[in-house]
Amino acid sequence: MVTAKVWVLKKHFEGFPKTSDFELKKIELPNLKDGGKWKLLLESVFLSVDPYMRPYSRRDMKEGDIMIGTQVARIIESKNPAFTVGAFVVAGSGWRTHFISDGKGLHLLPAGWPESVPKSLALGTVGMPGLTAYFGLLEICKMKPGETVLVNAAAGAVGSVVGQIAKIGGCKVVGCAGSDDKVAYLKQIGFDEAFNYKTVTSLDEALRKASPDGYDCFFDNVGGEFASSAINQMKKYGRIAICGAISEYNDSVPQKGPYVQFPMIFKELQMEGFIVSRWNNRREEGLKALLKWVVEGKVKCHEHITEGFENMPMAFIGMLKGENLGKAVVKV
Repeated sequence: MVTAKVWVLKKHFEGFPKTSDFELKKIELPNLKDGGKWKLLLESVFLSVDPYMRPYSRRDMKEGDIMIGTQVARIIESKNPAFTVGAFVVAGSGWRTHFISDGKGLHLLPAGWPESVPKSLALGTVGMPGLTAYFGLLEICKMKPGETVLVNAAAGAVGSVVGQIAKIGGCKVVGCAGSDDKVAYLKQIGFDEAFNYKTVTSLDEALRKASPDGYDCFFDNVGGEFASSAINQMKKYGRIAICGAISEYNDSVPQKGPYVQFPMIFKELQMEGFIVSRWNNRREEGLKALLKWVVEGKVKCHEHITEGFENMPMAFIGMLKGENLGKAVVKV
């Protein structure tokens, strides 16, 4: 019998999450049995912390539930011929060190995954965040060569991939981030223009300076004041993809505005929110393209790795504060 450690949501977050909102527990897992429902025993190797966990925990969880989340896990016992011992999978089993599964919802790492590529990237660039960038740009923004793409939270797990895919697609890319180090990183991975939104005197002026002609595509991870400024600087027939609103997740009182009707009407803009699971039927296509670009060096990856399962809450809170450069991951 295996003892698993799990993190549970002890108390729903009020404002910014606190470590006291979580509780570490131990649970005993039943042994696998021939003919039983549970066919697989897995151990988590890397776990993801993501912004979506903040709003989704309120929407989908009860106090006392195991925190939602995704991991790269290794199969350590199998009674299912489709999954061999030692194979690695991506699972959505929450904040757990070990878990049992009937095999449903488990995704083997893409075929041909090179040993030189860290398996943790299956939680980032070659995983859900990368797919969010891929489908958001191709299906919502419908970017075209020669266009100008704006992305905020650009040094994060999604934004950094957005910018690099846009460059592969022949676009000019403008990004913003919350520190000078992050801005330097954006220049390093090929962004044409980048600025620190925390130090500019005027967001409107910074956006105009970066692209005086405006923006064809805006990939919004942040919402709030930044989105309000950006919408006013879109070109006619511009497209806006909304996949996050991290500036608002921890507000106790909802922000007012932005009021978008005038720019939406006069510039005939298209704005669409999306969740990446819409394209689950094309998951293999997206992962294959992302892995190919990573192997070819066309998409560069940076991970912010926290060691130790006991540090999951700290890693989650740090990610929400913007302490990570690239994808925030916890190594068990």
